[in-house]
Amino acid sequence: MFFLNKFILITFLILFKSNFVFAGDVKGNVKYEGGIPKMKPIKMAADPICDGQHAGGPARSEWLLAKDDGSLRNVFVYVEDGLNGKKFDIPSEPVVLDQIGCIYVPHVIGVQAGQNIDILNSDGTLHNVHSMPKNKNNTAFNEAMPGARKKITKKFDDKEVMVRMKCDVHPWMGAYIGVMNHPYFAVTDENGNFTIKNLPAGEYTLKAWHERLPAKTATIKVGEDGETSVNFVMKRPPKKE
Repeated sequence: MFFLNKFILITFLILFKSNFVFAGDVKGNVKYEGGIPKMKPIKMAADPICDGQHAGGPARSEWLLAKDDGSLRNVFVYVEDGLNGKKFDIPSEPVVLDQIGCIYVPHVIGVQAGQNIDILNSDGTLHNVHSMPKNKNNTAFNEAMPGARKKITKKFDDKEVMVRMKCDVHPWMGAYIGVMNHPYFAVTDENGNFTIKNLPAGEYTLKAWHERLPAKTATIKVGEDGETSVNFVMKRPPKKE
């Protein structure tokens, strides 16, 4: 009995160490290099409900949001290679994509394949939620959301970077959904920062995607504990002569 208990204890400690020690966080920053374009105001006068929610100033386009120092928002950073076909549980918690002031919020999100996406209508006006996947394994949807319809729940079944979202009622509305077969992804915040938590120790290819800028990749090595740092600089491609 003593040896059996000792064996169980050793097995438990090995599993505990594997799950909680042999993994680290990946932290980094993404910056934009070049002249920062000014985001144009969005004309919403055609829908008074939309327009009325921006009394403090017009909503603006979001296709390139960078601070004066180049800190770049809405970059989707994810592990592209190195997980070697590992399988991961699908989270039970849904990811939320809202419609606020006739703008998709957040502009960029990540989700695991098979994970529910709760799409909300906080506006009290008609929207039309239209997904445009290119992966044939992901089913497109195009559903009206009148003001009284506050939520629809959808999901995508296969990896795709990225699924574009639009609204056929309000043509300025747009968002992007990164669908992954693992949980190791993040979206940069207003300071260009991101964190990918608890990535198992190993070597990986990390990729940074932006809707208007060429993607960037980096090779990283994650240790058995602690943090790994990686930064990206993104810029527009040179103009063709």
